[in-house]
Amino acid sequence: MPHISLNPATNQLIQTHASWDAQRLEQALEKTHCAQQTWAQTSFALRAEALRNVAIHLHAQRDQYATLITQEMGKPLREARAEVEKCAGVCDYYAQHTGEFLRAEPVASDAGKSYVAYYPLGAVLAVMPWNFPFWQVFRAAAPALMAGNALVLKHAPNVPQCALAIEAIFRECGLPEGLVTTLMIEVEQVAEVIASPHIHAVTLTGSEAAGRKVAACAGQHLKKCVLELGGSDPFIVLHDADLELTVNMAVASRFLNCGQSCIAAKRFIVVPQIADEFLHQLKTKVAALKVGDPLDDTTQIGPMARLDLRDSLHRQVCDSIARGAVAATGCKPVEREGFFYQPSILDCVTAKTRAYHEELFGPVATVIRAASENDALRIANETRFGLASSIWSNDVARAEQLAAHIQAGCTFINGMVKSDSRLPFGGVKASGYGRELSRLGIHEFVNAKTVWIR
Repeated sequence: MPHISLNPATNQLIQTHASWDAQRLEQALEKTHCAQQTWAQTSFALRAEALRNVAIHLHAQRDQYATLITQEMGKPLREARAEVEKCAGVCDYYAQHTGEFLRAEPVASDAGKSYVAYYPLGAVLAVMPWNFPFWQVFRAAAPALMAGNALVLKHAPNVPQCALAIEAIFRECGLPEGLVTTLMIEVEQVAEVIASPHIHAVTLTGSEAAGRKVAACAGQHLKKCVLELGGSDPFIVLHDADLELTVNMAVASRFLNCGQSCIAAKRFIVVPQIADEFLHQLKTKVAALKVGDPLDDTTQIGPMARLDLRDSLHRQVCDSIARGAVAATGCKPVEREGFFYQPSILDCVTAKTRAYHEELFGPVATVIRAASENDALRIANETRFGLASSIWSNDVARAEQLAAHIQAGCTFINGMVKSDSRLPFGGVKASGYGRELSRLGIHEFVNAKTVWIR
C-alpha cells in the first residue's frame, strides 16, 4: 500500500509514496550500518557541531516545516512552529551535555583502575507516531546520534512528507549519508527490520497495542526496547485550587493539538466542593475556542488527523453518554469539510463508561466527580495507564504528599504536563517503560561497559 499524505482540513490528497520492497529495505539498512560505523569514530565535538547545525537550520526554516506539519496532520500553525523550535532545542541540549553524560566514570574496586565507559550500540529503529511528527523523532534522534548511533525511522504512514523532510535535514546539515534513514515500509515489515542484524535497539512512541507487538518482537530477537505508549492522565483539582489558573491550564492541556497528545490531561478529577464551579468555568472557556483552518494563526482547534480517528472518538463518546455520562458541551463532529470534531466536555463520567477507562485521543474533556480527596487519588490510579498526572492545589506540601502515591511517570503540581529535554520522560504500567530525554534518555541506547585493569 502507498503512504498517503492527505490534508485533514480539506480531505484533499497531497501526495503518495510507494512502499519499498525487501531488496530496497535491505540496501537501506546496510547503508545505515556502514554510516554508523564511521559516525561512531567521530568525536563528541564534531557530533555536537553537526547537531548545532541542525538546530540552526530548524530555526531558519521554521515556518517551512511548520506549514508542512500543519498541512499533513492538521496541527494549528502556531503550535507547529513551537514544535519545530522545540526540536532545535533538543539538538542544542544534547550537543551541549553529551560529553558530560557519557564521560567515563571511575569506580573503586579491587582493580588497579576500573571505570564505566559508554559506547554506542549501533542503529536504533524509531517507530514514531503522527501527532508530533517532528518532535517525537527529534527527541529520539538527538540523543541517539550524539551517542554515536544511527537512527532508522519508521514513521506513521499518514506523514510521509514529514518523515522524508527529517531525513533530508540531517543529510543537508552534514551528517553522513544514510545515518538517518526514513523507511517507506508497511507495518508488517517492522518485524523484519527488528530482526535485521543491522538493528541493535528499538524505540516506539504509539498505541498500547503497537507497543505490545514491538516489545514481543524485540524480545524475541534480544533487542533493547523503549516504549512510550498511551495515557489517560489524571488532572486532580482539590478544593483550594486557584480555579482561574486551573481552568485555563485545563483547557490548554486538554485541547492542545486537538487533544491528540499522550500527555494531554484526559480525566479531570474534581472534589465535590468545587466541582460545579469548575465545570461552569470549563464550559465557558471551551465554548470560546475557535475551530477552523489550521493555517490561520487565530485558529485554536484544527481538524483531527484522520477520519477513522474522529469516527472512533465519536463512538467512545456516544457509548459513554448511553451509559450515563452527560454531554456538557459539544460531543459531535463539526459539519464541514475535513475531520473536525467539536471541543467537548463529558460530565458525570463513571466507571460504567468507556470514557472512564479508555484514552480519548481527541478534543474531549472527561469530568469525573470524586467523593473526596482520597477518592480522587483512588480514581487517578484506577487505570491501566501511568504516563503523566497533575495536581492543582494552593497547599503545595499536601499536593507533594499526594503526588508520591500517583502511579505515573511524572506528576506536575500547579503546572501543565509537558516534555522537557532536561527531565526524564516516560511511563509505567501500560504506558510503557524506559525513559527519553535528560541523562537517562541517552543512557538507554549505549553500552555501559566495565573496564577493569590490574
